[in-house]
Amino acid sequence: MGQMRENILFLNSLPKLQAGNGLADDYQNLTDAELARASVKGDEAAFAEIVRRYSPRVFSFSSRFFRRYDLIEEAAQEVFLKAFTQLKNFEGRGSLEGWLTRITVTTCINILRSTKPQNELMVSDLTADETIWLENKLANVSSVNYQNEEDKLIAADLVNRVLETLPPEDSLILQLIDGEGASIKEASAATGWSESKVKIKAFRARRRMREAVQKLLNAKDGKLLKTDKAVK
Repeated sequence: MGQMRENILFLNSLPKLQAGNGLADDYQNLTDAELARASVKGDEAAFAEIVRRYSPRVFSFSSRFFRRYDLIEEAAQEVFLKAFTQLKNFEGRGSLEGWLTRITVTTCINILRSTKPQNELMVSDLTADETIWLENKLANVSSVNYQNEEDKLIAADLVNRVLETLPPEDSLILQLIDGEGASIKEASAATGWSESKVKIKAFRARRRMREAVQKLLNAKDGKLLKTDKAVK
């Protein structure tokens, strides 16, 4: 909590650049490299422009790791605080956006590793809709009757809940490649991992995802069998 308070104070202390203001327009016309060099020299207005320019990207990537807005906001604040202290290491060979994205990935993974136990999702944790979805899957309901929009939303929510039980790296790579259709090269650029590492992580993450879902199916199947025997 103390770190979060420091992050908020830091971001709130930055100059507020309003559109239409001559100074704001000057900074908005600067390139990323120029803003980075000015920030390193202590120009807080230049860094405020970096925050304004890339907040949507940082918040978007942070939301891949957290559902609650306050946690997304806390992660984003920590990202920009780290960026401010590490800008001197930004060499400008890649994009500033990519550099910030990689800091976001590392920061969010570290937060999750330090605060979130990896709990297995149990059948008893499922909502009524998710339970019905699993029962339909076990009963092999035809895709014609099953693939309506409501079912797709339920399935997507169940997938998200399973993703939350996986290691953060697994969850991220599945969201990037399988969820958003990113290529191995694009996932590598976003995470800062080598392409071979991305391939290995994607393979292992898919296997863990299948195992987690299969455990739910097996557990539900066992409960259904017990229910059927009890009825007989």
